[in-house]
Amino acid sequence: MNTVSKPLALVLTGSLAAGTGLAQAATPAPADAVIPVKKSTLVNLVDLLVQRGVINQAEGQGLVQAAEQEAAAAQAETGHAKPTAATGSSDAQTAADWSGEPANVPGKSGKTKHVGYVPEFVKKEIRDQVRAELKAEVLQDVKRDAKDEGWGIPGALPEWVAAIHPSFDVRIRFADEFYGKDNVGGVENVGLDPVGNFVGPYNWLAINRAATGNQAGLTTQVSLNPNEAILNNQKDRLRLRERFRLGFEANLADGLKAGVRFATSNINNPVSNDQTLGNTGQSYQFAIDRAFLQYDFLDERKTNWFSLYAGRIINPFVSTDVVFDPDLSFEGLAGSFRLPFNRGSNKLAGYKAPNPTARFGLNQGQQTPDSLFVTLGVFPLQDIDVSVNDKWLYAGQVGADWLVWHDSRLNLAASYYEFQNVQARRNPVGSHAYDWTAPQFVQKGNSMVAISDANTLLPNCTDTVGCLFGLASEFKVFNATAMFDYAGFGDTHVLFTADYAQNLGFNRQKILSEFGTAFASTDLQPRTKAYQVRVDVGAPELRRWADWNVNLAYRYVQRDAVLDAFTDSIFHQGGTDAKGWVMGVQYGLAKSTWLNLRWFSTDAIDGPRYSIDTVNVDLNAHF
Repeated sequence: MNTVSKPLALVLTGSLAAGTGLAQAATPAPADAVIPVKKSTLVNLVDLLVQRGVINQAEGQGLVQAAEQEAAAAQAETGHAKPTAATGSSDAQTAADWSGEPANVPGKSGKTKHVGYVPEFVKKEIRDQVRAELKAEVLQDVKRDAKDEGWGIPGALPEWVAAIHPSFDVRIRFADEFYGKDNVGGVENVGLDPVGNFVGPYNWLAINRAATGNQAGLTTQVSLNPNEAILNNQKDRLRLRERFRLGFEANLADGLKAGVRFATSNINNPVSNDQTLGNTGQSYQFAIDRAFLQYDFLDERKTNWFSLYAGRIINPFVSTDVVFDPDLSFEGLAGSFRLPFNRGSNKLAGYKAPNPTARFGLNQGQQTPDSLFVTLGVFPLQDIDVSVNDKWLYAGQVGADWLVWHDSRLNLAASYYEFQNVQARRNPVGSHAYDWTAPQFVQKGNSMVAISDANTLLPNCTDTVGCLFGLASEFKVFNATAMFDYAGFGDTHVLFTADYAQNLGFNRQKILSEFGTAFASTDLQPRTKAYQVRVDVGAPELRRWADWNVNLAYRYVQRDAVLDAFTDSIFHQGGTDAKGWVMGVQYGLAKSTWLNLRWFSTDAIDGPRYSIDTVNVDLNAHF
């Protein structure tokens, strides 16, 4: 803190230098006598001014030398110099003469004392500058203490009130979907293609929920509106949608907390919390989106060694929306274990990690820089009457989170996701033994097979057999993710992301041996790879007016690369078998309020032409 200005420092130094013109004596100074400056005043003050940055080192030394020269000149004029051992003066008298005691003052041994004069205006300027500069620091300290010690919480309130931390966010979305005019099939072209196959794209979820293909309008003998069985790929659509979430977290003990979050929800859709407006005034669905216990083990240095989760929890994996939609919550148990490195350095001092999900579609994980980590999870997907048939997700991830330089970070992760009992099994003729293998939720893209029999797509599909469809492939997905957040431009970060996924569970021969050659949605060639490259430029998190961020990504997801039920619900209107570009612009409108504009241009990779352009305009706010 610079408590005095440089001119003021020179005035003070000059005044003290004048004060070092010591009591004169009648004896002239010896030629080799050294005239010192009083260390306890002038030199200490100069050192202090140098430390505070008011003057530099060279200026400080110059002031001391000038003061010594002035003192020497004054002593030479009066013929009085500091007594030394050579003059035979005693040490006691020497100390008395150089301690600032009065000299030549009448009535006091003839001694006089020289006092440097500081003008009143100089004193006032010093007081004003010190007061102004101290005020900001003191105010900041008071605010920090008030927040840490909870000064604003009345003592009458119970302790649990301070332990609960609420959160809230709302999003209003304008979603506009534009379909290619040369798309093949769809509700405008219901019928057969030139070789006799029904033209999709199919709405497998509606077909399964209708129990039989005839009832859903799947076969050529259509009994109901075929819209129930066919996805729209012809008619442009504009929707106004809303997402509202309210959450609470409570600190129960050191490192242990419980949380719950409520959200608007399509109860049967795990990858969307959006509520479409236009329900003739009917109330929205409001559901429990998360409910969990979390334990974090921190040592005395506040290093987080591991975290344990149980319940309906946040996505604990470093990942992108190629594999998991941002709205997806995980149900089950998970643990993330970390091995810190560089613990002895001060590199992390003052570093504040951003919100790991602030950039839409990206999850940067647990935000523990300079650590190696392992994350494991066991998640039930569907509970079946016979427990051996329950559907599960077993997941594991290893990686590194490295603060490379200042605030620049590198995240590397390799993951393996094994989905058990999600693939279809063929029913014996007339049996419903494996109806449970039909998925509770799908979007579109994955290869599907008829569970009932090989002729499901023909008119002999009846209520006796049932027409349910399931996933042709097993899903054992390897996923590699790399994120480098470069912070070399101050508040403007550049984040590079690369993501690759491959389904190692696809087995063409096994599928053919069980289901034959009659497939509803695919020629059954292995299409099991996905990747995305993306760059984000701007603020890592939008918190105030004029914060901004832009991003550009290219994505390619083959039909059986990942489970279509859990991947991004916006890109190509959800699911797999899609490629295309994503561009986004985010801009801060006010504190914790921002606009998110995203444009998607996508096409089907395989099968009939199916292109979609999607524009989403989101108005977001949170606290």
